[in-house]
Amino acid sequence: MSATTAGLLSVRRARRRQSWRRPITLAVETVACLLILIWTLTPLYTMVAVALEQNDNIFSGDLWPTNPTLAAFWTVLTQNYWYVARFWHEMGNSLFIGIATAVLTLAIGSLTSFVLGRMRLRFSWLVSNAALMTYVIPMSFLAIPFYRVMQGYGLANNLWAVIFVEVTFATPYAIFIFQQYGTSIPIELDEAARIDGASPWAIYWRVYLPLMKPAMVAVGTYALLLAWNEYLYMFLLLSSPDNMTVPVALGRFLNSDEAPWNLMMATAVIYALPPIVIYYAFRKHMSAGLTMGGVKG
Repeated sequence: MSATTAGLLSVRRARRRQSWRRPITLAVETVACLLILIWTLTPLYTMVAVALEQNDNIFSGDLWPTNPTLAAFWTVLTQNYWYVARFWHEMGNSLFIGIATAVLTLAIGSLTSFVLGRMRLRFSWLVSNAALMTYVIPMSFLAIPFYRVMQGYGLANNLWAVIFVEVTFATPYAIFIFQQYGTSIPIELDEAARIDGASPWAIYWRVYLPLMKPAMVAVGTYALLLAWNEYLYMFLLLSSPDNMTVPVALGRFLNSDEAPWNLMMATAVIYALPPIVIYYAFRKHMSAGLTMGGVKG
């Protein structure tokens, strides 16, 4: 048997092995994906199912409510129960914290990345790496120090205390993402703007920011969700009813003998809607390639 024939036979055997291994691999991957999907959607399904259940039948054990009703959602929206009597005020506080955190994170992160990445400063890598090093310490470990700092500055029981904390944790990630994305923007655009007499501020505002829109949307969404899902620092730094947010208010549902689980889950579902709406409103800006054709060769 020649070497060519032996090689062809080995190739055929390898193809046969791949032909029967491929369906098995596909089946295993499909089962794994289904298990992950079920694992992910089960809490969401349970939350919606409990919200549609009447309070007397929550622990009935039914897979789906026998008599689903939107009464819990209507009660939350109309604040027609003492647990949710300040729901819209609490939602406003949460929205203010989320938007303020996103805006400050975008402003600080974009300005910092512009100075470090486009102004070509010496030792700029040291600043960006030092910012990322802050993630070595978990957020929960800094709760008491942050509380003491905010108390020292007179910001205890103030919405801005939570905003400053969330901006502190979101900014290093924003700087990293902006610097990585900024490398795809041709530096020739900045040089051309300087030749036309543009100042650094004009380059930042008219050249850098428009081309950074996809990264801005991604980082802004991240910062908003970080603040939106925060509980520890809101619970620690906010105590008065006027400054209460929805996550902290939800914790009060378990502080008494009466725990209306359907109202709690309905509040959670409503609270989850704004981030979803914001994401789908800006998802088209997530696509890359906005700098294609920015420089003529």
